[in-house]
Amino acid sequence: MAVIRVLVVDDDVQVRAGLKTVLGGAPDVVVVGEAGDGQEALNVTSSAMPDVVLMDIRMPRMDGVRATSRLRERGTPARILILTTFDTDELVLAALRAGANGYLLKDTPPEDVITAIRRVAAGEPALSPSVTNQVIAAAVRPNDRQLTARALVASLTTRERDVAVLISDGRTNQEIGKALHMGVATVKTHVGNVFVKFGATNRVQVARCVHDAELG
Repeated sequence: MAVIRVLVVDDDVQVRAGLKTVLGGAPDVVVVGEAGDGQEALNVTSSAMPDVVLMDIRMPRMDGVRATSRLRERGTPARILILTTFDTDELVLAALRAGANGYLLKDTPPEDVITAIRRVAAGEPALSPSVTNQVIAAAVRPNDRQLTARALVASLTTRERDVAVLISDGRTNQEIGKALHMGVATVKTHVGNVFVKFGATNRVQVARCVHDAELG
C-alpha cells in the first residue's frame, strides 16, 4: 500500500493536533509536517515534500488561497485540499481558481476527510456536498464571470489596460516597458495598480480576468 505524505496547515494548534490524531489512524497516511500559516506552509512544503497539503483558509501572514496560488506558481506537485469552516461562494471559487484540488468543511466526518485525501492524492477532486452545489451553480452562470471581468477592466486607466493585456500575453515588466516605451519602475506601478483593482495576487489571475473580459 502506497503511503500518502500529508502536511497539515492550520493556525490553531489544537486543530492541527486533532487532525494528526485522525490521520494517524489511517494505515496509508502519514503526517510529515505541520504549519501555522501560509508562509510557513511554503517553507515546510519545500523540505517535507508532501503528497497532499491539508490547507486552512483564514490564517495570519498568508491565507490559504494565497498560499495555494504561490505553491502552484512554484510548480509544487503536491495536491492541495482545503479544509475550512468557511464556504462562501467567493472563497470556494477563489480557492479552486488558485489551484486547490479539493474543498472540505471542518464538520466533515474524520473518515470522509481521509477518503478525500486519498481521492486528491489519486488525482481526483474532492468537494463537500454544499461546495459541489456552489460550483455547479457558478457553472450555470457563465456570464457572471464575464460581466465581473468586464467591470474590473472598466475600472482601469487606458495605460493600465495596455499593461494588463501585455501581462496576459506573458510579457515580463521589462518587455512591457519596451513595448509601451516606459521605464520598468513605471511599469511596476501600473502592474501594482492592476493587481489591486483586480484583487489579484499573481499574473495568472490577471491574465484570466483579461481573457474572461475578452480583452486580450
